[in-house]
Amino acid sequence: MTTATAPVPAHRHVSAAQPIAEALNLSKSYGSDSATVTALRGVTLRLEAGAFTAIMGPSGSGKSTLMHIMAGLDTATSGTIALGGRDITRLGDTDLTLLRRRRIGFVFQSFNLVPTLDVEQNILLPFDLDGRRPNAAERAHLLALVDSLGLTDRLRHRPHELSGGQQQRVAIARALVTRPDLVFADEPTGNLDSRTGRDVLTLLASASRDRGQSIAMVTHDPIAASFADRVVFLADGRIVDDRGRCTPQEISHLMLNLEAAA
Repeated sequence: MTTATAPVPAHRHVSAAQPIAEALNLSKSYGSDSATVTALRGVTLRLEAGAFTAIMGPSGSGKSTLMHIMAGLDTATSGTIALGGRDITRLGDTDLTLLRRRRIGFVFQSFNLVPTLDVEQNILLPFDLDGRRPNAAERAHLLALVDSLGLTDRLRHRPHELSGGQQQRVAIARALVTRPDLVFADEPTGNLDSRTGRDVLTLLASASRDRGQSIAMVTHDPIAASFADRVVFLADGRIVDDRGRCTPQEISHLMLNLEAAA
């Protein structure tokens, strides 16, 4: 029987980089009175421009809630969210929709592709929703992205004709094609085999490293988190550790300690 080790002391990750997004004293509760469930408890978090950040924690720790609020998909009970220095906490639905469409990309575990559209049409969807066509530079970026993702010969296929890994690559292309400031990825490798998952993570890391796009990824997988520049750990709605790049072994050790303390 393995003896539980003592919690690893927190090592704060500090950077002077300009934050692309920032949560300040963020709290979120559901229900009321005796049925109240608190998902976040005074969370403050900076997401740095051009960085790849992994957000981890046990089930129920608040990591997905934090991501959804920072992405403008949910609202906080208290606290503020800023994107590119702009407070988005009280934006109306129209302004918030435009901001998400033009400055934020999303990659989800379930892919969320439109089944009646082919691959190219799915990738171009952000432009269609914005009521415009890609210009020459954007079209060149799209073609380079498609090529780097190995999708060039799949552009006329529909989602049901693709493997899970190919569908996820289409979802990543769609998230990156408009060069959003920030890409949120919620368990992006959860439905993929190990090899395809590594390919997806390499692509996300490349988007951050080579294209300067900020990536925030929620994951429970220590191997996935090891691709990130920074790993933030949540437990019981609070940030309990914040580290630079870690090995899968170091991340597993920290997660075991959090699970043991839960």
